[in-house]
Amino acid sequence: MRNEILNLMVQKGIEDDCYVEMLDYTMDLFESQGLGTDYYGYHNINHELEVTYFSLLASIQDKVKFTDKDVKYLYVAALFHDFDPQKNVDKPHEESVLKFISMDKKLSQLIETAKIDLEIIKILILRTTYPWSGQLKKNAEEQIKQCFENSDLTRNNLPYQEHIMEMGWYLSVVDRISGYALGDFSKAMEMAKMNAHALAWRPSLIVRSAVAYFEELLNKETDMARAILKILPKEMRKNFFDTVLAFMKLRQQEITIQADCSYENVKLVPTIEAMSTRKDPKFIETLYDIFLQLPKPLQFQKENFEKSIKDPETIINTLRLNNKKGEIIGFSKGGPLEKYQLREEIRDENYGLGNTIFLEPLALKMGYWGLKGGSEMRHMFIMQAHSMKYKFLTSFALRDVIRARVDKEQAEFVTLFDPERWDYYRIII
Repeated sequence: MRNEILNLMVQKGIEDDCYVEMLDYTMDLFESQGLGTDYYGYHNINHELEVTYFSLLASIQDKVKFTDKDVKYLYVAALFHDFDPQKNVDKPHEESVLKFISMDKKLSQLIETAKIDLEIIKILILRTTYPWSGQLKKNAEEQIKQCFENSDLTRNNLPYQEHIMEMGWYLSVVDRISGYALGDFSKAMEMAKMNAHALAWRPSLIVRSAVAYFEELLNKETDMARAILKILPKEMRKNFFDTVLAFMKLRQQEITIQADCSYENVKLVPTIEAMSTRKDPKFIETLYDIFLQLPKPLQFQKENFEKSIKDPETIINTLRLNNKKGEIIGFSKGGPLEKYQLREEIRDENYGLGNTIFLEPLALKMGYWGLKGGSEMRHMFIMQAHSMKYKFLTSFALRDVIRARVDKEQAEFVTLFDPERWDYYRIII
């Protein structure tokens, strides 16, 4: 992506060394703060670079006429619009972003060299606030008003203020379209899972939230979205609309599944699987396909998946449709804690004592979350662990889910993780 951005920069006349230094400095900053390509959250360096690339690519749209100077402002604002190094949740806090770009000495020098007005950069970043409504919008507008007053270029210049707000509108829509136009649906789904994982959403919200997101974009930002999509290469337009349609189709399937369960047309049956079944290649393949639908940080034992399925010390339950021979739509899986390599921050006092079983994150097909099948599999797993004389069960779950189990199951937090709030906990069996 860096080379693609550099090529566009040459085409747009953004060739001064200071702009290239900004690009490399941004990439170094994200990596040094743990927000690089290995960070499993939506707002990582990949997103920042995609928005920067897209802001240059789509700048020839005809909704807002940009000068060469405008494009340079858009480039700088896009580069830093989500950089929040002290984030405790994945979604950047615009005030933290502004504080960083105002106080970082290296960036200040580069902006000064480029003869860029920092107040205008702040305005463009504030306009990317999402959602642009309610109290968030009100707070951003108050700060924008102050930035206009602080700048010699914008103070008492209403036409230029209006133009900058239109530039910000453009950048906010680019921010929301770019990632979905630069890849196929598999990339889009991975982005959705990253967003859900990093924002501590329940899996049942992924598809419905994506549909709401696209409907709002296409219905409330119609003019700008249409102008941007219109000038994109055909393949990018296709990527975007294929993704929108795919999420809508998934949502329709979810509603159908929920209706079938509500009307008792189908039943979800938790099932203990025999070792003979667990050695069947087709059974293993079915489970692996469901396993791959989990967010990557929740895919434990991926390299040894088949071996772990066949391991007699591994507990495996499936969730099947209608009866114990029905279609598999989910599974629970786990084994002795000592067989897992967990995050290095975790210091489990029971590790090595052979008294703890680790339950991997539950895996269900998309569309079946939120129907209580996962909860039934988990309870069956705990019963089996009890019969095998384990004293403790540990696992990962959303922070609010663990809190709800403190009274019900005497759950205790072992290690908390931010920004994802997907924490490691323990219960007594």
